[in-house]
Amino acid sequence: MRFLADLSRVTITTKKSNHAKKFGKLIFDDGTVLDGEGFGYSTTAFGEIVFNTGMVGYTEALTDPSYSGQILTLTYPLVGNYGVPDSSIKDNDGIPKFFESDKIQVRGLVVHELSLTASHWNLAMTLDEWLYNEKIPGISGIDTRELTKKIRTGGVMMAALVVSDSEINVEEIKKQFVSAPRYDSEQFMNDVSTKQEKIYGDENQSVVVIDTGAKNAIIRNIREIGYKVIRLPWDTSYEKIMSYHPKGVVLSSGPGDPQKCPDTIDTAKKLIENNIPTLGICLGAQIIGIAGNTDTYKLKYGHRGQNKPCINLENNQVYVTSQNHGYGITPESLENSEFNLWFTNADDKTVEGIKHKKQKCIAVQFHPEAAPGPYDCKFVFEELQHLMEEGTSAKE
Repeated sequence: MRFLADLSRVTITTKKSNHAKKFGKLIFDDGTVLDGEGFGYSTTAFGEIVFNTGMVGYTEALTDPSYSGQILTLTYPLVGNYGVPDSSIKDNDGIPKFFESDKIQVRGLVVHELSLTASHWNLAMTLDEWLYNEKIPGISGIDTRELTKKIRTGGVMMAALVVSDSEINVEEIKKQFVSAPRYDSEQFMNDVSTKQEKIYGDENQSVVVIDTGAKNAIIRNIREIGYKVIRLPWDTSYEKIMSYHPKGVVLSSGPGDPQKCPDTIDTAKKLIENNIPTLGICLGAQIIGIAGNTDTYKLKYGHRGQNKPCINLENNQVYVTSQNHGYGITPESLENSEFNLWFTNADDKTVEGIKHKKQKCIAVQFHPEAAPGPYDCKFVFEELQHLMEEGTSAKE
């Protein structure tokens, strides 16, 4: 039997870079200087430099609010080959399909090689064009493997990413480190959180998302399990939250030190005390942990990537997770806390998930919504659903 091929064709758009091959330098606060080629917007950006080990997903990563205040290094050697998709494409709730927030959140981007040609069926612009439009500097030609080893050895540190149309005065940039704000001292919530309530869907039953830097994928996943989502500012009071009569509450991911969110910690305490079904994700997990008497600490270089193995201690199964965080729950503090350990990291035994000993409260350090990354842990949203519906565990 002879099969006829479908003769219809998809148009593949191709674009060339127009904002590349500039002067570029990456300068660390320990005095190290790395030379490269600048791309994107010509400016100087100071931030904490971190690395992500993912092979794809730079569009989602760059728009993740958890990267606010940071210069992101992508370890995969070639970046930009599929360009940037069309931001006007949205789902039925008006949420952009391919972006995790409404802007680039990183302060700068470091790559080994920038693809000067981008090609994809959904291509709207090149990576360098996107950075240029949003006034973000990028640098290519950096040995990102060596840079990653430097961060793993010495820990995250402050750096300046300089892109210029002319020669760069390194000594002048080094002097500016004195006045540049340190990552640990910055307050991010007013930049990353919604300023007012946002509602997605019209179902009778709703879930409140406390926005401490929520990714759009968190909203998408709650919508997928059938609930209206009410997105509220990070410092919304318990009383205000309960005025919406939610079935449950999600404390979102986000940037920075959880100890700098005292209002959210106070709200989390009241949610636990009143046994409101609650899920914490990433920063939200740390906030919930603090509310239940755990301690938190800053990791040496954090977990950022889409290949982080975590063990579910309830069934001894390993899940591959997407992660992006620089702080965590202190393992030793769980003993005298209100929580039991749920997930642990297979690589370094850090805390990756907790369950309250008595109340309907769970939290995970990884990103069950992925975006980018594997979808192995989407069942965590079903765990929340079962808490809200007073059913059995989704993974018994």
